[in-house]
Amino acid sequence: MLEIIDKKVIESPIVKGMIEATDNMWRMGWDERNGGNISYLLMEDEIIPYIDTTRVLRTLKLNFPVPELAGKYFLVTGSGKYFKNVKNNPSDCLGIIQVSDCGSDIDILWGLENDGQPTSELPSHFMSHIARLEVDPNHRVIMHNHATNLLAMTFTHELDENEFTRTLWQMCTECVVVFPHGVGILPWMIPGTDAIGKKTAEKMKEFELVVWPHHGVFGAGATIDETFGLIETAEKAAQIYTIINSHQGGVMQVITDAELLELAKAFGVTPKSGVLKAN
Repeated sequence: MLEIIDKKVIESPIVKGMIEATDNMWRMGWDERNGGNISYLLMEDEIIPYIDTTRVLRTLKLNFPVPELAGKYFLVTGSGKYFKNVKNNPSDCLGIIQVSDCGSDIDILWGLENDGQPTSELPSHFMSHIARLEVDPNHRVIMHNHATNLLAMTFTHELDENEFTRTLWQMCTECVVVFPHGVGILPWMIPGTDAIGKKTAEKMKEFELVVWPHHGVFGAGATIDETFGLIETAEKAAQIYTIINSHQGGVMQVITDAELLELAKAFGVTPKSGVLKAN
């Protein structure tokens, strides 16, 4: 019976999408070892066809109650799990959980086998979900990884949010369209703590992308694809920045502020105020 349930869940669109995303992130070098984590807010009708939501495998106590998420379901990556292994062993590396009615516990409904735990970044994920839902009712996904060139850029570029954002926008025409709200930046902090979770959530009220200097990036979106594409776009811009700054000749021209404003107008987006000099 358990094997039948497990097979049904693995064949569901939600789990297939998570497997594809984790595999792509590993192949792109963003999630070495057990680096990176994803949480996906699920609607009940997405999981009812595949899982018995009354069947609880284990219950875990939260040390950070989240009454705002009471009763909600999430598909999460596991703590200490390698993204390269998700494809071949999803029920060990992933889990479907439900927050209790009081928000102080989580029930594991599927996966996280062998006494697995949800990602150690769960405080940051839950806090960011709460923050994003306050500003975007369509929000569903929080994605964290160690995008190589964005990480590298935090060593070579000033960590001012407006200047960092402006540089990324200048690197690739689509950037101001994909993330017009810009990029939030935290000071360096120890990961996996409530402190970094709270600071990230504060930024998530304004930004869909939050950079953790010398560590990685947090992204938010309505779908796995949208969130992956958001990080992918910023990472491509950071790669271009890194490439051109390795040349002795330096930069000869960029997309101007006036051109970025013209581009934003053409695509019906409003760039973050204060980033562009002509804004």
